[in-house]
Amino acid sequence: MGAQAGKDMLLKIGDGGSPQVFTTVAGLRARTISLNARTVDVTDGDSAGRWRELLAGAGVKSAAVAGQGVFREAASDARMREVFFSQAAATWRLIVPDFGQLEGPFLVSALECAGEHEGEATFAISLASAGAVGFSAI
Repeated sequence: MGAQAGKDMLLKIGDGGSPQVFTTVAGLRARTISLNARTVDVTDGDSAGRWRELLAGAGVKSAAVAGQGVFREAASDARMREVFFSQAAATWRLIVPDFGQLEGPFLVSALECAGEHEGEATFAISLASAGAVGFSAI
């Protein structure tokens, strides 16, 4: 596998319909996806060699997404605002080339707006998984 362009990582938001129609979040310049799995420590006095033991499959899994970009006045801008202010879990699709696609419910945990006097209006968004996130290889 060769190097991948960061611009090929896509963040898409669902419209809430059935079936979902996804719109790519417009204007993103940077994006980060973090997958986490907490561990459950079951080490005790009988642990072999006093090495830590972890209970497989028992930890809580989560995903976090962060992105920064410029406002484009696109449909995705309006949908992001809508789900932030309603604090509704929307279905998001995260595409990472040559890795796979993640899809599931996320809450917008932060939405920041900024702008320089002689520059463009920018935004930053943070998402927190709010349920099971599915994975499929691409």
